[in-house]
Amino acid sequence: MKILYICTHNRCRSILSEAITNHFASDHIQAKSAGSQPAGEVHPLSLRYLNEAGISTEGLQSQSWDEFEDFKPDVVITVCDSAAGEACPVWFGQSIKMHWGLADPSKLEGTEEEIAAAFRDCIKEIKHRVSHLQGIAEQALSQSQLKQALNELIN
Repeated sequence: MKILYICTHNRCRSILSEAITNHFASDHIQAKSAGSQPAGEVHPLSLRYLNEAGISTEGLQSQSWDEFEDFKPDVVITVCDSAAGEACPVWFGQSIKMHWGLADPSKLEGTEEEIAAAFRDCIKEIKHRVSHLQGIAEQALSQSQLKQALNELIN
């Protein structure tokens, strides 16, 4: 299964999702991430807390969804509310689309401990969701069965 995670700026939540998915589910899922208005750099705390969790950050970059026309994802997952409301490129047409609302730890203002806790919580939530995605990806499902399984995942 191929998944494209979308977040407007592609610098935190979508990057975390890509890295975590490829770390824990690469046998069954190939994940990429992109943004409609990419920031051009990965948030440094995203890299810090992925490294802390033992997850590779090699090759992670903030990039436009325009670069993925040939990727042909089976599933497009928006991870921020603003990206969920954007009009997606027409080439996403055959992809199953779903939304994972994730709080943005990079926007939190607080103590270093509070910010660290926010990143760790976000990583934990993504790991939990990816474990369910992996179970779905291990099955040989038709597109309609896949869509139903994914809808059950978020409900």
